[in-house]
Amino acid sequence: MKQIQTFLLFILVVMACVVAGCGRRDRMSDGAGKDCALPDTFRVGTLYSPTSFFIYRGDSLGYDYDLVNRFAADKGMEVKLTVAGSLPRLIEMANEGDIDLIAYEVPVTAEYAGQVSPCGYENISTQVLVQPTLGSDTVITDVTQLIGREVWVERGSKYFHRLQNLNDELGGGIIIRPVDSDTIVTEDLIEMVASGAVPLTVADSDVAALNGTYFANIDYSMPLSLEQRASWAVAPDRQCLADSVNSWMKDAAPQEAQKELLKRYFQLAKIVGNPYSSIDFTDGTISRYDNIFRRYAPSIGWDWRMLAAQAYTESRFNPRARSFAGARGLMQIMPRTGRAYGLRNANDPEQSVRVAVNLLRDLDRLLQSKVPDAGERIKFVLAAYNGGIGHVYDAIRLAEKHGMDSRKWDGNVAEAALMLANPAHYNDPVVKYGYLRGRETTDYVARIMRFYDVGKTAIPV
Repeated sequence: MKQIQTFLLFILVVMACVVAGCGRRDRMSDGAGKDCALPDTFRVGTLYSPTSFFIYRGDSLGYDYDLVNRFAADKGMEVKLTVAGSLPRLIEMANEGDIDLIAYEVPVTAEYAGQVSPCGYENISTQVLVQPTLGSDTVITDVTQLIGREVWVERGSKYFHRLQNLNDELGGGIIIRPVDSDTIVTEDLIEMVASGAVPLTVADSDVAALNGTYFANIDYSMPLSLEQRASWAVAPDRQCLADSVNSWMKDAAPQEAQKELLKRYFQLAKIVGNPYSSIDFTDGTISRYDNIFRRYAPSIGWDWRMLAAQAYTESRFNPRARSFAGARGLMQIMPRTGRAYGLRNANDPEQSVRVAVNLLRDLDRLLQSKVPDAGERIKFVLAAYNGGIGHVYDAIRLAEKHGMDSRKWDGNVAEAALMLANPAHYNDPVVKYGYLRGRETTDYVARIMRFYDVGKTAIPV
């Protein structure tokens, strides 16, 4: 009898917990005494961008993406992500109840005040002048020094309009060079400043900081505008959720996580070593790993010197290299890829090359029907290794749509890959995988091919 009473008491306690919500789901007041709970499935909306969300080598990444997943994990929720085509559409989805949270930096302005409620960490940015630091006699520190100087910006962008207004305030004199090309966006202009191709450009401070992790020789310390505040957002009637996000972000662990993500995306260098450095072939070798490349390259029909060129571009032959995205080793294997291909020690050169070759073989197989010529297909395979097969498929579809030869890389699909950094194109219905830092991928392929051309001349088979 006592056992039955104990069992009935246990059942009553469990039922009370269910009714009161004492499981893993947070419950809190909405400020008016009304109790509300977080959902099991957390519907998150965002936009493709270099900072918020993008797909890199098949993995989903991004500052906002990672942070919102930390929040959901801490609250015991499963994230269902939706990528919208524009900020107005994202806000519309929030107000129609299609998503719970906008994990994208919505400007905190009068324009959006009645449409959404801000929540989470507030990002403060300004438009800044991006200028070179190496080889320059002086760094511009005052807007009046822009008189008589050329500044290159995307035509019609907010940077273009800010420069026009600034030029009016100064009484003229700034030489504004608007860029119309589909294949050149602000990130490309920053790279062009770093390489000396253009003298100056303008970008948001967070975008400039992100690109500063790729190029150490740029300065972006001079503001050209007032500060702009931005944060995540919810529909006005979801204040309880906003309060939950705000409360979570006050805790020590989320604050530490945010610092780690800021460092990962905006501070850690993205390029291993100097991308423009050369290598000495005078001793008759390319690297200490030549024998490994010779052993594995034939299994995919490659010249071993091509594989060596790829390893150099990936890690500068550093078997302990690690990227911001978590790629490791001589061939920079992503964690998920390593698990899929049975990688046990990412720092072991032979294991790294073996996994890379198996991945290259699979990528080659996936591209055979689209690029019949084996020699030409190597460039597509390299692009897929760097940016992900989905982005290469997108570039092929985009090339076809714009009348390019989808079976040729140089001047065709490579151009389409560059277009994938432009919102007008990565939001095109034929594009399935969104934003790609296209210039990084096209430069990656070009650097490998240049290295290979030199290596095959200097080093015998």
